[in-house]
Amino acid sequence: MVMIAWLFGFSVLVVTCLVLLFLWNPRMGELFHRHVGDRPRRRLFLAAVGFFLTLALARFMAYAAGRGIGPFHYIYIRGTHVHHLVWGILLLLVVGFCWLIEVGTGTKGTSLFASRLMSLFYGVGAALTLDEFALWLNLEDTVYWTREGRASLDAILLFGAALLIGIWGRDFLRALPSELFHARRKGREEQKL
Repeated sequence: MVMIAWLFGFSVLVVTCLVLLFLWNPRMGELFHRHVGDRPRRRLFLAAVGFFLTLALARFMAYAAGRGIGPFHYIYIRGTHVHHLVWGILLLLVVGFCWLIEVGTGTKGTSLFASRLMSLFYGVGAALTLDEFALWLNLEDTVYWTREGRASLDAILLFGAALLIGIWGRDFLRALPSELFHARRKGREEQKL
């Protein structure tokens, strides 16, 4: 069962690394900075991306575990079901501590990588925690899977995350397809020469 926790953690880490690698590309980084103008909006956008991707991954894995699909199962440590909100709270505490000691705050003189990483991790931690919001109020596993406990919350969180990504990254997302198309077209022209 602990292996599933590692699988989930590894999946979140891979997605985070892919987003960071994508932004590390000089053209994509420049495009990102050009279309998401100020630092707070870039950090909010990255937090929303981390939130949305983690929420989708957590929902998929929880759905699969609830139906016994594949290698996905609930995580039990010494007989106690450890919900993913625990990992979310721990991650939020780590991010908060890092920001308190001014690691990844996004201010001048701090690491751009650390700023992006902390922003993504904040979104990841928020998604893991809020995905099990129904458990905050009703400390029973059964409420998690009831229609009242899940349906409206899932819809609100997914829509809210998509909306936030659209608001904070609207210009970047609009420019991305033309930039990717331009790079592909340029590559084809170079091959012809």
